[in-house]
Amino acid sequence: HPATKKPLGPEDLSPIFPMACIEQEMSSQHRIEIPEEVLKVYTQYRPTPLHRAYRLEEAIGTSAKIYYKNESFSPPGSHKPNTAVPQAYYNKKEGVKRLATETGAGQWGSALAFGCKMFGLKCTVYMVGISYDQKPYRRLLAQSWGAEMFRSPSNKTNFGRKILQEDPNCLGSLGIAISEAIEDAVTHEDTKYSIGSVVNHVLLHQTIVGLEVEKQLQKAGEKPDIMIGCVGGGSNFSGFFLPFVPRKL
Repeated sequence: HPATKKPLGPEDLSPIFPMACIEQEMSSQHRIEIPEEVLKVYTQYRPTPLHRAYRLEEAIGTSAKIYYKNESFSPPGSHKPNTAVPQAYYNKKEGVKRLATETGAGQWGSALAFGCKMFGLKCTVYMVGISYDQKPYRRLLAQSWGAEMFRSPSNKTNFGRKILQEDPNCLGSLGIAISEAIEDAVTHEDTKYSIGSVVNHVLLHQTIVGLEVEKQLQKAGEKPDIMIGCVGGGSNFSGFFLPFVPRKL
């Protein structure tokens, strides 16, 4: 906790997250069941394919077998709905009416818009200003699922107005957009905050990727020697490799 310097407790997180996600954040359970309603949405695009990169193997002259997991098959086109869908479900179940979030390039914002659409929630997205200007199609995709999009910093929040007063031409940042989304959530009783990476419950939801990879490799008669992935906030790579960690423990 930034004020007390002590570990965060459920009471600290309850203003922004639903209790189900808080419980998952603190959970020590080995496995947590995926709700049936979430599975129904997942089946629109899961399991996603595992491809073998024959041409890449040939191009680099390797005897290794290279496989890659293709998460672009989801409606928003990324791995992000793997957590957006359950987060929307848990919030809906607890009576939340609207979710507020931030987005940079728009992948997470469009994924949450999709998740909210699946469960009848309103969605507000604060999009980093420069991306809002440069990536209109990702913004339009989120809006097609009913999301309310704001260029961040915006005039909708006190923090956004403060930034604009200091610099009317501010191009925004992910930190500013996060601050606006959290302010929106804590100042409206019917609203919670949703995040697309970093925290434990998001990493948990993303492990569906690695669990599928494990089964797909088993069907191919393969065991991975090396797992490679990109890391930003960490949810993509964590979901990919965490199910394999018990092999090494």
